[in-house]
Amino acid sequence: MQTRRIGDVEVSAIGLGGMPMSIEGRPDEARSLATLHAALDAGVTLIDTADAYHRDAHEVGHNETLIAKALASHDRGGDVLVATKGGHLRPGDGSWTLDGNPRYLREACEASLRRLGVEAIGLYQFHRPDPKVPYAESVGAIRDLLDEGKIRMAGVSNANPDQIRQANEILGGRLVSVQNQFSPAFRSSEPELELCAELGIAFLPWSPLGGITRASELGSTYGPFARIAEDRGVSPQRVCLAWMLAKSPAVVPIPGASRPETILDSLAATDLDLSADEVAELDAV
Repeated sequence: MQTRRIGDVEVSAIGLGGMPMSIEGRPDEARSLATLHAALDAGVTLIDTADAYHRDAHEVGHNETLIAKALASHDRGGDVLVATKGGHLRPGDGSWTLDGNPRYLREACEASLRRLGVEAIGLYQFHRPDPKVPYAESVGAIRDLLDEGKIRMAGVSNANPDQIRQANEILGGRLVSVQNQFSPAFRSSEPELELCAELGIAFLPWSPLGGITRASELGSTYGPFARIAEDRGVSPQRVCLAWMLAKSPAVVPIPGASRPETILDSLAATDLDLSADEVAELDAV
């Protein structure tokens, strides 16, 4: 497994996003654990989660609890950087709400610590800006958790370039990651990706395979992904992740998965070297 860096930690070049194993349409626990264990067997050392990755109102932290169980039952569980988040809530009706209040973020972090069964969270990320709370106050809460040793590294998610710079300043230059949506269908985070590469901050694309299923139609907008996949004898999803890895050493994709075969196909992207012409063609899609 190829590796990249988040802060001072070396992680697998592709991580695993845990959300599909806990929200609507999730599989049973046995299949989720099999998916997590398959990822660990293949060398994954980064798993992304959040306290809001659950379906029903009474099961906050479902995904964190699931991941803790998988790690505790695998001999390589101790090698994994678990990245979780706080600041989003799910009332249980399918909606997502926000709470960036510093007091809430502290409570959320404490609860995540208990569910994960650790003394300090490896990477804690402010999930999404809350328009009701000044961004500096929310990030200030993350800084305090970092200073107190409750978290080892700090990140932000769904942030624009100004917020990234502001967060890094508030954290005293200790911002290690930015997690934004980025995929063939969602390119508007290119400026954030470029800024992260400039600052030496890891960029974690969430939902990196968004829109790629349409690549199976060679005449569609995403045709180049499918054509290159057909030429290489691999899936369009694998081409997509290889393209992201080729864009910058700062990029660490975290594709979601709920089946062992899905995450294994995604991880194989680390062995797919695209040519400069192929990368340029995909950039232009």
